[in-house]
Amino acid sequence: MCGRWALRPSCGKSAVDRCLRMENAGLITWLTIIDTICWGVCFWWMYTISSKQKRLLKQLGEQAGRIEKLSRAEHDLICEVHPQVEEIKEGVHDVKEAVEHPNLQS
Repeated sequence: MCGRWALRPSCGKSAVDRCLRMENAGLITWLTIIDTICWGVCFWWMYTISSKQKRLLKQLGEQAGRIEKLSRAEHDLICEVHPQVEEIKEGVHDVKEAVEHPNLQS
């Protein structure tokens, strides 16, 4: 309807301006609605990403705790075995000397 008014010679400039303002108002209304929907989608997307990050950080914390526990157990085992390893090395060293120099043993 407004397009026809713009072509009519009897239509004044104020009618054309009013018609363009009405068309712009409809466009602005739709852009506002689309903008609001985009904000909602963006908020939901960021919330989803945030919850995934929280879940991942929790899993990483649990994994770090398990690794630390295993590391302590491994350290304790090494501390128990270490003196025995030194004794075995000394025994191997004595056997090596006895085999290399059988004349010195008598």
